[in-house]
Amino acid sequence: MKTKENKSIFLKQFGDTPQLRVVDFFIDNFSFDFPLTEIARESNVSYNSLKSFIENFLKNQFIIKTRKIGKSDYYKLNTENHFVKNLIKLDWILSKNYILKEKLPVAA
Repeated sequence: MKTKENKSIFLKQFGDTPQLRVVDFFIDNFSFDFPLTEIARESNVSYNSLKSFIENFLKNQFIIKTRKIGKSDYYKLNTENHFVKNLIKLDWILSKNYILKEKLPVAA
């Protein structure tokens, strides 16, 4: 598994766990759907770890199954879920605050 060199602000703030890496991946790519293998690879989570909690994400409607291609089911962030909407807002607020801090001049 590759190591992600630059953690997102979201992961820096809330911790770097497999579940949060997947959530972060979905927030960054909320318009697209992906098979489990790609979700695991792009979020730097083992396939077996992903399988251990993906059903819980589905049950809580954080993600939805969008289609099936061959043997692969595709999943997408459920942007209609109120909790997910707030997570996306939180991610934007964290990013905005980080950028604003970077632009502020340092007092001498």
